[in-house]
Amino acid sequence: METVVEVLESLSTIAEGEWEALTEGNPFVSYRFLDALHTSGCASNRTGWSPRYLVLRRQGKLAGAMLLYAKSHSRGEYVFDHAWAHAYERHGLEYYPKLVSAVPFTAVTGPRLLATNEADKEILARAAIQFAQEVGVSSLHILFPRAEDLEVVRRAGMMLREGVQFHWLNRDYESFDQFLGSMAREKRKKVKQDRRRVAEAGVSFRFASGKDMTSEELDFFYVCYSATYESHYSTPYLTREFFAQIQASIGKNLLFIFAEQAGEPIAAALNFVGPDAMYGRYWGTTKFVSGLHFELCYMQAIAYCIDASIRAFEGGAQGEHKLARGLEPTPTWSAHWVADRRFEHAIQEFLNQETGQMSEYIDELADRAPFKRAAK
Repeated sequence: METVVEVLESLSTIAEGEWEALTEGNPFVSYRFLDALHTSGCASNRTGWSPRYLVLRRQGKLAGAMLLYAKSHSRGEYVFDHAWAHAYERHGLEYYPKLVSAVPFTAVTGPRLLATNEADKEILARAAIQFAQEVGVSSLHILFPRAEDLEVVRRAGMMLREGVQFHWLNRDYESFDQFLGSMAREKRKKVKQDRRRVAEAGVSFRFASGKDMTSEELDFFYVCYSATYESHYSTPYLTREFFAQIQASIGKNLLFIFAEQAGEPIAAALNFVGPDAMYGRYWGTTKFVSGLHFELCYMQAIAYCIDASIRAFEGGAQGEHKLARGLEPTPTWSAHWVADRRFEHAIQEFLNQETGQMSEYIDELADRAPFKRAAK
C-alpha cells in the first residue's frame, strides 16, 4: 500500500475525526486544544513556535501524525537545553532553529508519535530525522514522550534523557482520610496543620467544570494566571482568547477549582482531566494566604481524584515540595538527535553521566517519601 509522509503547517487540511482517532483521548494532543494554540496566536510563527506537523498517510487515509515545531528559542519547553545552545554559540555555530516535538508550554508526558502500531511510529521518528537533515536544523528533540515509545525513538537513532516530575498515584483510596492515614505520623501532622491554617483563614473551595463556567469566572481565572507570571517578572505564554477557545471546545476536560473567602474568589487553579489521569496546570491568587497554594493545587485536586476514582494526578514540572504532599518522584524522558557528530558525541557523554545522577536522585527522593514504611 502507498505510504506517504507529508509536512503540514496547519491542521486545517486534516479531518478532526481522523486526528482524534489517534489521540487516545489525551486532551493535550486533541485537535481542538492544538488548534486553539495556533488560532489564538500562542503557538505561531510570531512566538517562535512554527508548526511543521508530520502526517503519515496510507492509501490517502491518515495512519499517523507527529507533533513538530520549528523553534527559534527554547522557551516553553521545560526540558532545558540552554547549555547546549551556549556551547554551539561558543563554537561559532547556530543552534536555532531546531525542531521540537512537544505540546507547547505543556510539561506533560503523552503521545508524541500518534499511530496505532510501533512500525508506523518508527516511520514517523525516522521521517522527522530525515526532515531535520533536509531543512538543515541543528537538532531534533522529542519532549515528554511516553515510556512505551522510548525504544522506538532509540531505534530511530535518538539519544534519551531522563528527568523527574512528581505524580500522585491513587492506591485505591476510599477517602481522603485514608490517603492521609497512609502517611507517616509527622508528615500527616504537617499536612493537617497546613490545611487547618487555610480553613482558619475562612477559605472555602468550589469546583467548576469548564463547560459550566461563566465569562466572569474565566476572567477571574485569567487574572490569577497572569498574576503568577507577573510575580516572577515574566509574561504569560497563553492568552485569554486561548482559554476561551478551549473552554468552548473541550470544556468537559477542564476542572477549575476556586478558593473563596467571605464569599469572594481569591485564587483559582485549572486542571485537565484525561481518560485515566488529571493534570494540574495553572494557578494564581490575588491574595496571600499561608498554605493556600498547597491546598488549592494539590490537596483539593487529590481529594477530587479520590472521589472520582481517577488513577493519577500529575502536579506539573519540578518542585521537591510536592513530595511532602504525597506526590511521588516519577521519571520523565526526552529524546534528542543532533546533526553535528562532534556535538552528538559530547552530548551523549553528558547524558550518560546525567542519567546515572538522575537515577540516584530519584532513588533518594523515593527514600524521602512521606508514607509509612512496611515493617521488616
